Amino acid sequence: MVLSPRLRLHLGASKIHRWLALLIGAQAIVWFTSGLVMSLLSIDTVHGDHRIERNAEPALSSTQGFAPLPALLASAGAPVRQLQHRMLLGRPIVEAQLVDGRIHLLDARTAAPIPPLDARVAGTIAQKAYRGSGVPAPTIERVERASTEYRGALPAWRATFADDDATRIYVAADTGRLTSVRTGTWRLYDFFWGLHIMDWTEHERFNTPWLNAFAAGGLVFAVSGAILLFMRWPRRPRRKAGGRNSRQGVA
Repeated sequence: MVLSPRLRLHLGASKIHRWLALLIGAQAIVWFTSGLVMSLLSIDTVHGDHRIERNAEPALSSTQGFAPLPALLASAGAPVRQLQHRMLLGRPIVEAQLVDGRIHLLDARTAAPIPPLDARVAGTIAQKAYRGSGVPAPTIERVERASTEYRGALPAWRATFADDDATRIYVAADTGRLTSVRTGTWRLYDFFWGLHIMDWTEHERFNTPWLNAFAAGGLVFAVSGAILLFMRWPRRPRRKAGGRNSRQGVA
């Protein structure tokens, strides 16, 4: 049996449309589910704002005496790109960013170098910023490598609190800054975010081959559906001119 080009197009579009409906429909359920879950979670709760006070340090005081600029530059030990005064555990310090990207901490009053933060100091910083009570002292671990949970400054210290949200506060080892806070809510959000963008390993790439393939499949699905709609749309039969004239003649 020889099929006409129109019928072959109809059958091909129907088959493509049917199989793509199964594949893309399953992923669409994942997209809708993950989108619903993420929209129901408060973004402030996801960021952990209920677990941490990000501005726990007091402001600098104008009555404090500060070391002169030449002394700070000399104490940095290398060419400096910028200096920033701030407080750390109630102590005025200077964060010196060197030209090569490294950061040194200096005492803002004496210009003396401050040694790198150890686990005890990092734990004190995390406890001071933590919003909670009745929780034992956190366990402190050094982080040397990035992960799906933390991609901030390295190396860093991770303070894990035994609360109902499994809160983890990350403190940069070279600056003492609070870089990230992670909770159970954040991990739930991050899991569904990875499903949503189809990046199941790093949870941050939104142009993965899988996502590109399903986006292209969605386009083909729409085009094949449009072809089927056009071919199946009911058409009004045309009247023959001869038949109309003959009826007029009889009348």
